[in-house]
Amino acid sequence: MANTLSIRDSFLDQARSCEALGSPFNARLCRLVAAKLEDNNAVANRILSWPGDTTSAGDSVPLRLAGTLHALVLNGLNGSLARVYPPHHVDDDALWAAVSQALVENESFIQERLNSAPQTNEVRRSAALLPGFLTLASLFGLPLKLSEVGASAGLNLQWDRYRYQLADFIWGGPSKVTLAPEWQGASPPFADITVAERAGCDLNPLDPTSSEDQMRLFSYIWPDQTDRLERTKAALDIATNNNLSVTRADAIEWLKTRLTQPHDGLIHVIYNSVAWQYLPDRLKAEGEALIQQAGQHATMHAPLAHLQMEADGKRGAALSLQIWPNGEKREIGRADFHGRWINWAGWTP
Repeated sequence: MANTLSIRDSFLDQARSCEALGSPFNARLCRLVAAKLEDNNAVANRILSWPGDTTSAGDSVPLRLAGTLHALVLNGLNGSLARVYPPHHVDDDALWAAVSQALVENESFIQERLNSAPQTNEVRRSAALLPGFLTLASLFGLPLKLSEVGASAGLNLQWDRYRYQLADFIWGGPSKVTLAPEWQGASPPFADITVAERAGCDLNPLDPTSSEDQMRLFSYIWPDQTDRLERTKAALDIATNNNLSVTRADAIEWLKTRLTQPHDGLIHVIYNSVAWQYLPDRLKAEGEALIQQAGQHATMHAPLAHLQMEADGKRGAALSLQIWPNGEKREIGRADFHGRWINWAGWTP
């Protein structure tokens, strides 16, 4: 069981992350919890005695609580809390008073929501993944078969339906979603891409057509980042119009099936963004072994690739690409976790 000090530290660590990722409100909320939460109600007791890893590398308890409180606001379940949330501006005392009151008044709702890990589907991560797909298309000149692990609502499974501006490089047709991150490095290779097949899995997939699932997704978007909210709404509209859905499945069992299916004339791309890192080490090793094994059967007419955007302890997330039949793996760039900036290195010879 984590001790109280380490739990408070996890909120402080999350506050630093929120600050770095452009959410001063969520940073302030996490700092207030770290400083002021007392074991005087059932919710506080549960948080302060949380078993296991409370950090973002484990159960992400700070983001569970932050998302739950935001859900109370979005669902109209606590007017007092709504009056201290963005776009309103109040001092710390007023904010903490409303939060403390909500922990008691909305206990059953909060307890139920704390059972679930945060679910995000940051659309801007598609801008970090696109150059990887372009690299594969330019290398092989084949259509793509997509398999996304940890796809949530599937918003990054439809990356080819967005428009991109990467410095002077523009890709994609007209779209409700345009992604224009801060770009560093040379332009990625240009290629026309055909997606022949797309599929994704998640232990708890969200349905883009469900108002309840949409609200759950919105609740994990940080309250002072309205641009993310609007972008997600637009991406959900596109997903709904295209009948996009994600399979409820264990990642490893799902990969076993996907990797045994023939894909002659297609590039099979397994990909994940800030998802693989949350698999237990044993499952990560099993998944990597499955992909490596499938790679042994890849050919130039049926290549296999693993494209990843995952944390590695350095600034932002590493963009890595491994391609079979030769199995070469390279770091092709780095990106902000929310896709605000991309530092592109490319697949250099």
